[in-house]
Amino acid sequence: MKQQALFSFSLLLLFLHSRTFAQSPAAAPAQPPPVAPVKAPPAPPAQSPSGVQVAPSPGPLDVVKILGKASHFSVFVRLLKATQVDTELFLQLNNTNNGATIFAPSDGAFSGLRVGTLNSISDGDKIELVKFHIVPLFISTSQFDTVSNPIRTLAGAGNRFALNVTTGGNLVNITTGLTNTTISGTVYTDSRLAIYQVDRVLLPLDMFTPKSPSPAPSPAPAPEMPKKAPVVETPVAPKKDISSAVSLMVYDYVLLEFFAVGIVTAMVSF
Repeated sequence: MKQQALFSFSLLLLFLHSRTFAQSPAAAPAQPPPVAPVKAPPAPPAQSPSGVQVAPSPGPLDVVKILGKASHFSVFVRLLKATQVDTELFLQLNNTNNGATIFAPSDGAFSGLRVGTLNSISDGDKIELVKFHIVPLFISTSQFDTVSNPIRTLAGAGNRFALNVTTGGNLVNITTGLTNTTISGTVYTDSRLAIYQVDRVLLPLDMFTPKSPSPAPSPAPAPEMPKKAPVVETPVAPKKDISSAVSLMVYDYVLLEFFAVGIVTAMVSF
């Protein structure tokens, strides 16, 4: 009897436990911890044919800083600062809608000049030389096929500053009448500014053409010496021969004295 009661109590506990388990909600499956998104590595900057980076520059466009990062345009940067053309470019690029294209000579280009070339020109010529390398509009590499020659630079236009650009295949050729070179790489480009490397300094024809020496002025004729008035000689009267006159006077005197003595003698005799 005791065993039967114990069995019945066990069944009752089992029934109650099963009912409680059936009514309790199922536990939610465990969620994995959130995984942080993996950032893709930044794309490498585009490379120009010469290996110079081509990427937009944050902040205001500063040609001096852009060329300074390239590290082999120190002479051109020094000329930009000395002539204050860098300030003109900064104001144009950041305060107007005008773009610019710069043909930047490398340090090797300047070392190819004849010794003393830069020191032999005036400060005004240095300004014109720097501006001759700058076109006051943006020209992409694909637009060189359509430009009109001669290209107007900041230095001006005409025969004095003739800059001509021609293309052949992938080459962009630049001629000035004295300099013939090609674009060897792109230093910087965006929608308003393009800087291209050239390996020769662009020399304006008129500025560096040897001038033919001007003929020396003919010497002025020597002033004529005043002519001396002709010497007029005073005619000398011929000397008179007075010896005969003296003899006649002596004779007259003797004769007069003789007559006088005769008269005195006659008077005494009377």
